[in-house]
Amino acid sequence: MAYQEEERSRLRRQLSKQAIALAMEGKWKEAVAVNLRLIEMFPNDVEAHNRLGRAYLEMGEYSHSGDAYQRTRKIDPYNTIAEKNLQRLARLKENAGGVAGSVDKLEPQSFIEEIGKAGVVQLVNLAPPETVVKLAAGDHVQLRSSDATLTVESNTGEYLGEVGNEQGQRLARLAQGGNQYTAAVVSSSDETLSIIIREAYQHPSQAGRLSFPSRQLSSPRTDLGDRALRRELEQDESGGGDFGYTVVGAGEETELLVEDTTDDDVEVNEGL
Repeated sequence: MAYQEEERSRLRRQLSKQAIALAMEGKWKEAVAVNLRLIEMFPNDVEAHNRLGRAYLEMGEYSHSGDAYQRTRKIDPYNTIAEKNLQRLARLKENAGGVAGSVDKLEPQSFIEEIGKAGVVQLVNLAPPETVVKLAAGDHVQLRSSDATLTVESNTGEYLGEVGNEQGQRLARLAQGGNQYTAAVVSSSDETLSIIIREAYQHPSQAGRLSFPSRQLSSPRTDLGDRALRRELEQDESGGGDFGYTVVGAGEETELLVEDTTDDDVEVNEGL
């Protein structure tokens, strides 16, 4: 009996990892199949229901997505992931322009870089909720520098917000000096939007100037991986200290959107 239970637990972990990996690769149809198998074996697996809801959402199948999140609420009435995404689905249905999965997404591995080359920032002066709610983790966004301001736009040119504090001014100056940056959404909600910015090219005139100096952080740490998606779903935004950003690559090994083995609610894309 103990052996059988151990095997079931092992299979559950294995299928969960597979579902997360498929989501990270954007293979939503395959992710649906794996999560459905998990739910068939473990009907009360809240994380599987949440992942299923996210996969359907990314495929634009809002009705099936809503059904999955509703099943989560029946199992766990206070599940913040399900509640947040049901609200998101309601907004998406009201906005014909918000088609999940229709935007360009960056490969998570493109953000694995050396210290000082990438960081996570929370935007200020946000666009209206009906604009922000369309975004999901991994969505590519554009950066526009003007004077001492770094503005963030969607791929269609919609204003999303600004990189505030000294970091926005620093990146704006570096961009005007010839540096080039790429950016993608890490997490979003009605009231918050965090993005990861990576230095893709450093102009010779900017040699020796780090885009994200780790020395400015009293306790530099990276809280990405599957946690990045969990933040999007649970609205568990952790700022980057007084300087408004979190350095990527500082301290422990960093991988964006990789599975975390905690027992907390996880939604992989928004799980993850």
